[in-house]
Amino acid sequence: MRYGTKDVLTGMDFTVRRGEVVALLGPNGAGKSTTIEILEGFRKRSAGRVEVLGVDPDHGDEAWRARLGIVLQSWRDHGRWRVRQLLAHFGRYYRPYGTPDRPRPFDVDDLIAMVGLTEQGESRVGALSGGQRRRLDVAIGLVGRPDLLFLDEPTTGFDPEARQDFHNVVQQLTAADDMTVLLTTHDLHEAEKLADRILILAGGIVVADGSPAQLATRVASKAEVRYSIDGRPEVRSVDDATTYVRGLFERHGQAVGDLEIRRANLEDVYLTMVRNAVTGQGTEVPRELSGAKS
Repeated sequence: MRYGTKDVLTGMDFTVRRGEVVALLGPNGAGKSTTIEILEGFRKRSAGRVEVLGVDPDHGDEAWRARLGIVLQSWRDHGRWRVRQLLAHFGRYYRPYGTPDRPRPFDVDDLIAMVGLTEQGESRVGALSGGQRRRLDVAIGLVGRPDLLFLDEPTTGFDPEARQDFHNVVQQLTAADDMTVLLTTHDLHEAEKLADRILILAGGIVVADGSPAQLATRVASKAEVRYSIDGRPEVRSVDDATTYVRGLFERHGQAVGDLEIRRANLEDVYLTMVRNAVTGQGTEVPRELSGAKS
């Protein structure tokens, strides 16, 4: 993707399996939203090949769009509508595209309960709190029972309880409806909890592609072991923490205290990959998952 003389995306190359939850991570300005907009058909790419549900988004028709669910970062429309009324209205647009094995849309009351808005069903949209409005945004994205759901910063403004409820909804949908989800988020814990795979975007390219565990293994093969011997603190970086700790207790027994083993987590992976991309060191992109069916 090029804006004027500036290349924003230069090497996007990835495939998403049906039923996967994939998180797209990257610093501000990395091109996450541009990527999502190209896949949704909102923005025309400058070059390259893209298929979403077997269709080039530049040529997607109404039947294709009915198979997509989109939750934008924010929008402030329909303030005078009531929650149940608005969802029922949107749901009517999807009915012509239902099939016996994939009925559309969701039952409105079931959907309202799913996103935790049962008590606000008759409330005007303009009277909802910020967190409640974000739940409604998610419900609007889900109302057509999509095959593919795009979530752009979905839990912005959620309190911890609402965020947990939302995570449960995503996990329920992907398990029961075989729904594919592509989400962007700055919440690394959210990505690690929800995503089957993580894509890290930096410098216009995908610099990492794999499960959180796979990425952690590639970034840091050593584990950090912290402990004390008779109250004296020690820190060691080791290849095999289990073997090292076993030997530690064989040598020192009850003198070992304050034992802590720390392995690379998604935050370590993310910061390392982005830092390497910015400094030009580069990283090898895992390809274990290439060639999957989209």
